[in-house]
Amino acid sequence: MFRLIKGKTEEEILWEDFEQEAMPLSADLFRVAMFLKRNLPAAEDLVQETMMQALKSFHRYEKGTNCKAWLTTIMYHTHYKQLRKQTNLRMVVDTEEKIAETAQFEAPIPQQITDEDVLQALKKVPETFRETVLLCDVEGFTYKEIAAFLDVPIGTVMSRLHRGRKTLRGELAVYARNYGIENEETKEVKRKEGKLL
Repeated sequence: MFRLIKGKTEEEILWEDFEQEAMPLSADLFRVAMFLKRNLPAAEDLVQETMMQALKSFHRYEKGTNCKAWLTTIMYHTHYKQLRKQTNLRMVVDTEEKIAETAQFEAPIPQQITDEDVLQALKKVPETFRETVLLCDVEGFTYKEIAAFLDVPIGTVMSRLHRGRKTLRGELAVYARNYGIENEETKEVKRKEGKLL
């Protein structure tokens, strides 16, 4: 039974707090859900399920802490729970090392690259690395928070982030070359070879 506090029940106060802290983050959750599901209706369902789960356990949320991280953790747990129900997951050998060995180093990317180019290049980054890059560089989560979402050690997060950024940089360099954009290192090599006046 809920007791009255200043004319409101605990349930009403909890709902008001949820509306103030959690509800404004639904757009952020939707971006993550679209990455996880890659399907509009499935992403919307995941956000709705996440918000329902969050509301049920909002009494455990410590007001004033990082609500976005708390909600994203719930989303990841919900997503993986759904995956386990849908398929029999089999463990496979992590191929990060093999992928990293084939990733070629490229110089920093010029500023002329468009958002569309970045999105296309990001699609070419292996999913394990892409997920970490998005959570860190787009959503702004810390290594510790990402490690909690993905249930991996922080060292793995750092490794995946490094490899993901390196792969993305390489993909973007291809776009830059296609646009005729060269960085200073490339120009210097051509100068030395006598190809650039």
